[in-house]
Amino acid sequence: MNNPADRPLHCRELPKLLWVILPTLLCALLLSGGIAQARTFQPDDIIVVGGDYNYPPYEFLDEDGQPAGYNVELTRAIAEVMGMKVRFELADWAEMREALENGDIDALQGMVSSTERSATLAFSPPHAIVYQSIFARRGDPKATSLEQLRGKQVVVQQHGIMHDYLLQNDVGAIIITAATHADALRQLAAGKYDYALVANLPGLYLGQELGLSNIVPVGRPFQAQRYGYAVLKGHEELLAQFSEGLAILKNTGRQQAIYDKWLGPLQEQGLPWKQLGKVAAILSVLLLVGLGGTVIWNRMLKRQVDKRTAELHMQQQQLIQADKMTSLGILVSGVAHEINNPSGLLLLNLPVLREAWQDCQDYMEQRYEQEGDFMLGGLAYSRMREEIPAMLDEMHEGARRIKRIVNDLKDFARQESEDIREPFDLNEVVATAVRLVDNSIRNSTDHFQVRYSERIAPVLGNAQRIEQVVINLILNACQALPNRSKGVSLRTLYRADLQQVSLLVEDQGCGIEPENLNRLLDPFFTTKREHGGTGLGLSVSSGIVQAHGGSLTFESSPGQGTSVMMTLPTSGAPNQ
Repeated sequence: MNNPADRPLHCRELPKLLWVILPTLLCALLLSGGIAQARTFQPDDIIVVGGDYNYPPYEFLDEDGQPAGYNVELTRAIAEVMGMKVRFELADWAEMREALENGDIDALQGMVSSTERSATLAFSPPHAIVYQSIFARRGDPKATSLEQLRGKQVVVQQHGIMHDYLLQNDVGAIIITAATHADALRQLAAGKYDYALVANLPGLYLGQELGLSNIVPVGRPFQAQRYGYAVLKGHEELLAQFSEGLAILKNTGRQQAIYDKWLGPLQEQGLPWKQLGKVAAILSVLLLVGLGGTVIWNRMLKRQVDKRTAELHMQQQQLIQADKMTSLGILVSGVAHEINNPSGLLLLNLPVLREAWQDCQDYMEQRYEQEGDFMLGGLAYSRMREEIPAMLDEMHEGARRIKRIVNDLKDFARQESEDIREPFDLNEVVATAVRLVDNSIRNSTDHFQVRYSERIAPVLGNAQRIEQVVINLILNACQALPNRSKGVSLRTLYRADLQQVSLLVEDQGCGIEPENLNRLLDPFFTTKREHGGTGLGLSVSSGIVQAHGGSLTFESSPGQGTSVMMTLPTSGAPNQ
């Protein structure tokens, strides 16, 4: 047992090995050009952050000419937690875009991402979602969609996202550009042009600040767009600092506080509740006098108020849950991006290390033949020449698995249009869902199995949405288990005669009481409220399945477990 060659190889012994072969590996890397060159930012460097000087409430120059707004305060907070030094430059948006492209500034703190812009720029995870609105003069014809702008004079901000969109898509509008959103709205209010196409919140903010009472947004806000930090391609190291700082602020709740401070009041604008309250009070008095029954009225009013309060509470809980899911999606996307960087380096460098080891091995084999066995990294070379290739292969496969899981997370977090209808394979959707919740499964049970149908037909719909349903069903099954000895099983099925595919999820959990079985799909009904359940999961899942023309059915007995069958219509011939 004292012979080093008899000791099992452990991962922590790898650094010793690397110190032995490091000189040769470095030579191989340098000769092969494996060390990439990239611009780096030193801790004492001042990062120049640009923005629009008149884009409230996101970014603007205040009355003293100082940078202010949501973006500015968020950037200062990120700089604080990341130890960065920043300097702001706010000017015309077109000038700022040109400054970024020329390298005169290092980053833009607020820019909508798009496929076209991503050709030259890199974007952080979004810190806000920006909506666009069509503004018109009161009394003028309304245009509630971009298609209705054809042949109309439309003023937009120069080089803004909607300017880019109108240029890249055949909308047919007559485009007039303005330096700022304020200029665009002023010209519309003065009687020029037919419409202004600007961001919703800045449009509302400027309409109030400038007293432009004769213009209003027409139709609902549209074009939900991801709004975050932007840098030139090649400056991803700087972008990673902004992304990491943003993730920290989200986790601590500080980003939400900044968001609520600047954007919350505008988003809460709606009906004039105080005025409506006064009218309601007058009407109440008239009704009381007319009915002549104060006691009866009070009782009726109390019941109505209680009912309305309960309804508002449920709406509030739903909005909170939706906001949490949006934040979770943004956080997952940011974390996945950060994991991709080191895993990418592993996938890039491990093949180089393997080649370097092969080059070194020729010299080591010569020494082995001439001198006999010798020690390498604390172990005999006769053993290491077999172990090291296996270790490198295992590391490479592990990095590939990390990349696959990260890609699954990014796909799950990506916000897609509800209108996406594409053929997908239910087997592949289930396999992806199982990978995403693998940790929850392993923490819940020692008995988990999946059986995939060998022949299965494609389903037409949104694979990501169905994946969310499958994840919810698996997590519900795991949470129902009383201990690890109980199991969960999944099975995909294909019924050619009915042109249907199905997923059967069975658990050996606590089961469901008969009186609750018919309420499982009711919004806000849950048997796990004391554990944080909101009752939205199955209700939302049922809505997704029904939108695909399918159904969710349940069978359960207390103490005997639960079976859930998800059935979807097929859209083509089965695989062979």
